[in-house]
Amino acid sequence: MTVIFDMDGLMFDTERLFIDAWDYAGEKVGIGKAGYMVVKTLGMNGAATSAALEAEFGPCFDREGLRKYEIEYLRDYYEAYGTPVKKGLYSLLNYLTDQGAMLAVASSSSRQTVLRHLKGTGLEGTFPVLVCGDMISRSKPDPEIYLTACALLGAEPSEVYALEDSQNGLLAAHRAGCRPLMVPDLWLPDEETERILCGRFEDLDQVQEFFEASERNNV
Repeated sequence: MTVIFDMDGLMFDTERLFIDAWDYAGEKVGIGKAGYMVVKTLGMNGAATSAALEAEFGPCFDREGLRKYEIEYLRDYYEAYGTPVKKGLYSLLNYLTDQGAMLAVASSSSRQTVLRHLKGTGLEGTFPVLVCGDMISRSKPDPEIYLTACALLGAEPSEVYALEDSQNGLLAAHRAGCRPLMVPDLWLPDEETERILCGRFEDLDQVQEFFEASERNNV
């Protein structure tokens, strides 16, 4: 079995933190609460997110200030509380590891951010393959990140499960030829997205139940 994990909103409950951070940063730089842009940029890498912010606020908004205050907010939160882990993550990873599954992370966040979260949650070394937003040229929903992860894993995309929470991520996985599994976070799928799913679950515990049933049935 081969499983590729998204990170923000799937493994870690960080998307809601981004809303608070962008609200804080937006007010600091004078554009008002900008947290609503988190939903509009779900699954995008840094370059694509910057382009979306510029389209929303114009080319002259204080991008450096926004980033500075976002980092300030998130740093203070993580220092105080650590990275919030999604329900069922540790159990699911333990199960997959015991089954000998090949695992990877395909995250639009930077490699530095991914490594920081994995280390902070005791998951450093769990994923032999990491493909991050600053390691690819095209952002989700382009399939590049999943095609790269599959190639590094030596796996055929059609045999790979992709765990995602965002439309951009699910489309990227589908376009790569993977099997998209969704655990909704901030966004609920529309009818078009529902049609590409191989499964939709309330949480990662249900994902584990799905894999257990699949193993029993030799699917």
